[in-house]
Amino acid sequence: MILYSDRDDHYSQRVRIVFAEKDISAEIIESDPESTPDDILSISPYHKLPILIDRDLAIHDPCVMMEYLDERFPHPPLLPVYPVARANCRTLMLRINREWCPMVDSLIAADKSDKELMKIREELLHEISSIAPTFKEFKFFMSEEFTLVDCCFAPILWRLPSLGIKLPVNRHLKPLIDYQNSVFERPGFLDSLSSIERDLKSSQ
Repeated sequence: MILYSDRDDHYSQRVRIVFAEKDISAEIIESDPESTPDDILSISPYHKLPILIDRDLAIHDPCVMMEYLDERFPHPPLLPVYPVARANCRTLMLRINREWCPMVDSLIAADKSDKELMKIREELLHEISSIAPTFKEFKFFMSEEFTLVDCCFAPILWRLPSLGIKLPVNRHLKPLIDYQNSVFERPGFLDSLSSIERDLKSSQ
């Protein structure tokens, strides 16, 4: 099993978190689209990383990768056992992918005007702040157990300061900040970080 992983990409990091949480033995090749061989990049119709190769199987979608790894290596489980709870997790992942990731990607690309980027920062901060109260009820993202939803959310939280977003320290956001600190201290999260991602800590 080989994971071709972009060393500075939140989609790649979410897959690396799954590898680390499950202690999966695999070769993780840190790369970037410019230095990845064309025969590997051609696996993805978008010519993007990450790309997972497991014998005759090749997967180019990060969410499919995460669910595949969770099913192939079931311990510890990163999706709930019960269908309703699993569906809720998938719905939350879909929300992150459709609503939050495009904003994160726009801020990373920084190819818009300063005014537009500021508006995106404000919107993303508002969206993330709106879920803070849920962490009073749950230890993790709408769950008492660490799930694939957290694998998607944590890399975004880690990148906020480098994107010019600082979570205000106040009573409303305290449950979210406590959650953030707890996840950032998880061995699986720490092991998932590339050297470039570790350097992002200096901006926090």
